Amino acid sequence: MRVSLHARSAAAAATLLLCLCSAAPCAAQSAFGLGARLSEVHDDLDTAVDSKRFTGGQIRMRVSPRTGFELSADVRTRRDASLLTRVRDLPIQASLLMYPAHGAFSPYFLAGAGWYYHRVQTLAGDEVLNSETTHRFGWHAGIGAELVMGHHFGIHGDYRYTFLHRNDDTSFTSRVLPSHDGSMWTAGFTFYF
Repeated sequence: MRVSLHARSAAAAATLLLCLCSAAPCAAQSAFGLGARLSEVHDDLDTAVDSKRFTGGQIRMRVSPRTGFELSADVRTRRDASLLTRVRDLPIQASLLMYPAHGAFSPYFLAGAGWYYHRVQTLAGDEVLNSETTHRFGWHAGIGAELVMGHHFGIHGDYRYTFLHRNDDTSFTSRVLPSHDGSMWTAGFTFYF
């Protein structure tokens, strides 16, 4: 049985997250939070297509003062003018958050993996006649900041480069820095328990 490259990449990302989580100091304070967010997504930088707005949520967990994890899902559903086609986009991302400074205002770096689902359904009224789903896998990285107010509430914003890949260019910076095909802004809040 052959395992796809995407499945192996996802398994490698999950293994890395579990190893980092288990390596966190036992005495570190952990905080678990649930929240909501808004996203502005550019799927493809090579086209002149406008960005898309998504709503979604995230689960955040701080495993040490300088390390955290985020699992997020956003959704966008729209119908065409004739109401015969419904399109749903669902990006799901798992990210490692690294905080260089600990405090009420904490900037962070993030990196992780994303699974991006796109479903097109043909409709007759409310009945679905045909449904086709495609998906893409991609790495992402970015920078952001979180402002924690008290012990139980935080707001955050970040910018993420999506669909990171190796550059084909032979210049030094192109060999060192990855290229990207998309980007996204996110802003949201989290209630910590």
